Amino acid sequence: MASGKEIRTKIKSVQNTKKITKAMEMVAASKMRKAQERMRAARPYSEKIRRLAANLSQANNTDFRHPFLVKKATTTRVGVILVTTDKGLCGGLNTNILRMCLAAMRQWEKDGVGEIRVTAIGNKGLGFMQRMGARVVSNVVHLGDTPHLEKLIGPIKVMIDAFERDELDAVYIGYTKFINTMKQEPQLEQLLPLTGERLGTPEGHWDYLYEPDAKEVVEELLMRYVEALIYQAVAENMASEQSARMVAMKSATDNAGNVIKELQLVYNKARQASITKEISEIVGGAAAIAG
Repeated sequence: MASGKEIRTKIKSVQNTKKITKAMEMVAASKMRKAQERMRAARPYSEKIRRLAANLSQANNTDFRHPFLVKKATTTRVGVILVTTDKGLCGGLNTNILRMCLAAMRQWEKDGVGEIRVTAIGNKGLGFMQRMGARVVSNVVHLGDTPHLEKLIGPIKVMIDAFERDELDAVYIGYTKFINTMKQEPQLEQLLPLTGERLGTPEGHWDYLYEPDAKEVVEELLMRYVEALIYQAVAENMASEQSARMVAMKSATDNAGNVIKELQLVYNKARQASITKEISEIVGGAAAIAG
């Protein structure tokens, strides 16, 4: 059995760890509320621009068909925009989305996809894809706690431009969707070409008069729509990150408390055994002197 001094040192070490995890839990809780507010604030804009894009995709305009709406006959070249966190200590959040993306990439290779390009948003995804030997064509890290579209546009434009130049047949986006504080789900969705499932069904039938012309209006609208989808994915991922980190740190704090209780019990037993031994030695010594 360890000595009382060693056990006291262990208890103090775990108590210090508990203080750190408790502080991280409180910080994550504060950031989580702000991240959820930003995510929910972005949803109305995403929904409105989705409806506009859905109406435009169904409008009777045969003069121009945007590449974002044209489905390729075969899919042999795929792009993936992978959204992860910059930091760890958030449970299995990154592990789940990385596992899903890796499984999808292996399945695409089996299905005959010869080229897969990756845009990594977040340090964890970037490091993982580099270790796996994936072709990372662009990346952005150290986004902080607030998503900024100006930081995202450059890296994602590399992937979008490649699709427009017919260098890619499809582009997917992988991120973690926020459900509630206790639940976050990894998602891998097709970003381009924009499908009917993604756009949804228009509420009514619309025809438009375009000014200055259909090409310029549709190009601008669909680009804003794609940017809104990516921004929303990053906002969802950040809200999920803070929620997962808060839960993970709370679990770590609770576990530290349990370890402290167990160590205190072991310390009390060791101390009791030490006292009993000393009493026995005193009694034995007294008996020997009396004899």
